Amino acid sequence: MGVKITEKSLLLSQILKNMTVKDILDCITEVAPLQWQESYDNAGLQVGDLNAEAHKTLICLDITEEIVDEAITKNCDLIISHHPLIFKGLKHLTPQTYTERAVTKAIKHDIAMISMHTNLDNSYLGVSRVLAERLGLKNLRILQPATDDPYLYGAGMVGEFENAMEEVDFLQLVANIISSPCLKHTALTGRKIKKVALCGGSGSPFMDDAIRQKADAYLTADIKYHDFFIPEGRMLMVDGGHFETEQFTKELICELVRKKFPTFAAVIAETNTNAVHYFVKNK
Repeated sequence: MGVKITEKSLLLSQILKNMTVKDILDCITEVAPLQWQESYDNAGLQVGDLNAEAHKTLICLDITEEIVDEAITKNCDLIISHHPLIFKGLKHLTPQTYTERAVTKAIKHDIAMISMHTNLDNSYLGVSRVLAERLGLKNLRILQPATDDPYLYGAGMVGEFENAMEEVDFLQLVANIISSPCLKHTALTGRKIKKVALCGGSGSPFMDDAIRQKADAYLTADIKYHDFFIPEGRMLMVDGGHFETEQFTKELICELVRKKFPTFAAVIAETNTNAVHYFVKNK
């Protein structure tokens, strides 16, 4: 007689099974394989043992000392971040830098660290898609598709609004969605916005792709001053801020973990790790 596997029995098996750091890592890399990360990146396991048991994870954009403290307070034995804490090689572990202090504190409290960076940026189901959906864009496709599998991964996203809108209304929408007090942008073109290209985080290298796609607007972050001259009125280019355009990655990672392991405790960090602050002068 065959055994019928029900949703209830699957949940029970998860409860009885001791989850490991590797289990959690694998569930995210199903949609964002580590081989999709850029050559300069350091995604994957940062601190700890893949075979160690994991009972609760704290999910964040950046790992700081305050994030590690929050993990300790909430009894988390795993931290999942978007940006890697260890990006360059560490030659020592001393109290000199926040990176070394955070790593040392995590090791002392048996907290593992995983980072899902450019592999998640490059996934069709990743960072830029979530931002596009928050803005209400439809008919989503990758801005700069990978040559070997253009429908699964690549840089950025392109989509359309159901109805075109005025440029000022688009800027207001972006500011509201990403909760930004101000936006840097090129001169208004006088045209309405319907097709939008975007890239969460540092997307300056893909502005030419946005122009080739005849996007009415391109939303990204970390645009250098002279790069604002490049569009030459062909599209509205907007710098929304690095943290601001990637902030929804926390919810994305949490959703991936909870969908695969509904009984696993995954919580989003309350600590604000945005290192950039804004001074908005009074009129």
